[in-house]
Amino acid sequence: MRLRPRPAHRPPENSYFLSPGLWSRAAECERMRVDRNGSVLSVVSLSLTEAMRQPRRVSILEGYLAERLRQTDAAGWRPDGRLGLLLPDTPREGAEVVAAEVSAFLRDDDGRPDCQIGVYPDFDSRDPEIVAPVGDRASEPVGAGAGDDQGEQVFMQGTPAWKRAVDIAGATAGLLVAGPVLLALAGAVAATSRGGAFYRQEREGLGGRRFQILKLRTMIPEAEAQKADLRQHSVQDGPAFKMYRDPRVTAIGRLLRATSLDELPQLINVLRGEMSLVGPRPLPVDESLACKPWQRRRLQVKPGITCTWQVWGRNSVTFDEWMRMDLRYSRRRSLRHDLWLLITTGPSLLLSRGPR
Repeated sequence: MRLRPRPAHRPPENSYFLSPGLWSRAAECERMRVDRNGSVLSVVSLSLTEAMRQPRRVSILEGYLAERLRQTDAAGWRPDGRLGLLLPDTPREGAEVVAAEVSAFLRDDDGRPDCQIGVYPDFDSRDPEIVAPVGDRASEPVGAGAGDDQGEQVFMQGTPAWKRAVDIAGATAGLLVAGPVLLALAGAVAATSRGGAFYRQEREGLGGRRFQILKLRTMIPEAEAQKADLRQHSVQDGPAFKMYRDPRVTAIGRLLRATSLDELPQLINVLRGEMSLVGPRPLPVDESLACKPWQRRRLQVKPGITCTWQVWGRNSVTFDEWMRMDLRYSRRRSLRHDLWLLITTGPSLLLSRGPR
């Protein structure tokens, strides 16, 4: 369990440390700068112990960091309660030096703080053969629990309590109401074509973490193997694949896609916490990895079953505009906005035309 800074421990307004809101804004600005100029950003995240959070020690730490860091660097409280250091134009090697020195400065009888280093962009994570979850790489010698944050995971936005509550309530109600329909459709899929009733595919979710998305199967079992040969017929620009009259789709699959009933099993993904009812649609891993750095900012929030693109842009906008819709959603998440998207999704799907 990560500790959050208590109100009494938060620095005053003239403090060197940024508040969680200002830190997040600074981190986002630095990320956009990297996307524009192709530089690099390192982020050092320190999990301070309760003793290290005492006002006197925090004040001493502020003075130390104000002297140690460059004027272009920034330090402050991350939304998850950790202390975050933003180090622009600093490769991993430089971040390791800073992390080691700060960790040594904070060392006390209880040891050093847990420390993680994240580098953006994380080019290693673009190779699916060498991606490792947080903490799987060799630990850095900067404190207990040291390890890596993957590039995308540095900027993850937590799921608000209201949003998780809506997800659980909505997904539970949806499964209770649509459960009999889902079982009937699964039986129809299994009875009318070769293969199982359900389809699983690896997608990239929050922070680039991978999960298995669930759908009712709408294609033949060999569909994925044929995708490369059909790529030239895609009507969607960018890395996403969408095709009119896709020959891989089964007869019942066309009906399921036309009504979006093939998406019903994703309510299980929502209950698992892998997806939300509302959020950017998760892309297959190969398509997500092919996105430009600025487009991958959509991974800052949890993916969802529906979002702005489903309501306003499906089958009618460029891939870049699709990604911009997702980024605009991530900046304006609210209960009211989510409920509006949920209410308008149904009519939008019924009126929509195009490949699905």
